[in-house]
Amino acid sequence: MIIRSFRLSDYLVVNRLLAEALTEACYEETNHALARQLSYDSELVLVAEEGEDLLGIIIGTIDNNQGYYYRLAVDPLHRRKGIGKELIRTLEKRFIHRNVSDILIAVDEHGEEQELFVFDAVRYFNRFLPKGRMALSIASMN
Repeated sequence: MIIRSFRLSDYLVVNRLLAEALTEACYEETNHALARQLSYDSELVLVAEEGEDLLGIIIGTIDNNQGYYYRLAVDPLHRRKGIGKELIRTLEKRFIHRNVSDILIAVDEHGEEQELFVFDAVRYFNRFLPKGRMALSIASMN
């Protein structure tokens, strides 16, 4: 498996993956965010590829010198194989390379629980988030 930057040719497959992996409301919001991020900085959108198959995607962004993990989605048939962890670690390296001051996880109303468990498995934070928190700081780079 390789982790690489999103390519325009990935769009249809990624769109299908997001539709399968996320709730409908989360899918709609994520599609808009994906398009926005691709127009800003496509190097922070990564996919996990094995052979001809795309198995996962992570969308990151940088705002005010803070790196944000926005959305992580892994094909339901390929979960619990370390794909999400590798996507998280690779995006973290890109954030560090860009000298962000903090790395945060964007937590929204969709609360994709499996997504948060992957971050917990990578030991980024305590599983019990304060209710109503919109972003969780996981690493201070200072």
